Amino acid sequence: MTSTEVVAAIGLGGVAIAALLPAGGIEDGPVLCPFRALTGLPCPGCGLTRSWVYLMHGDIGSSLASNWFGPLLVIAVIALVVVSVRARLAGKRPVDLDKLVRAPMVLGFFALFVAYGVVRLALTAAGVIPTI
Repeated sequence: MTSTEVVAAIGLGGVAIAALLPAGGIEDGPVLCPFRALTGLPCPGCGLTRSWVYLMHGDIGSSLASNWFGPLLVIAVIALVVVSVRARLAGKRPVDLDKLVRAPMVLGFFALFVAYGVVRLALTAAGVIPTI
């Protein structure tokens, strides 16, 4: 099993868990983010779990409100799974994860994710938006 397939399997497991968790009590869970626990401010990844759970239960608005990148990451996980499975069915090795993460589109996506996190952090610290 390649590193690409391992990441795809872990991501698919996360999507499955998000589908199984009840959306009703997801806001009442503990704070798992060490940065947020120490500072009270969100990191770029804060809200991803809630975003995935809401998305898997069909609540796109709450998913986007929790973290704009949640739905995009679910799509990326599903695409990675599909590409990996198709490669194996064709008797080929899936694309190398190292090559994949260095692709300009992936690097751009990561830069947007970090920029989103910095802007959200600044707006939360300034009191413009509430802490999620």
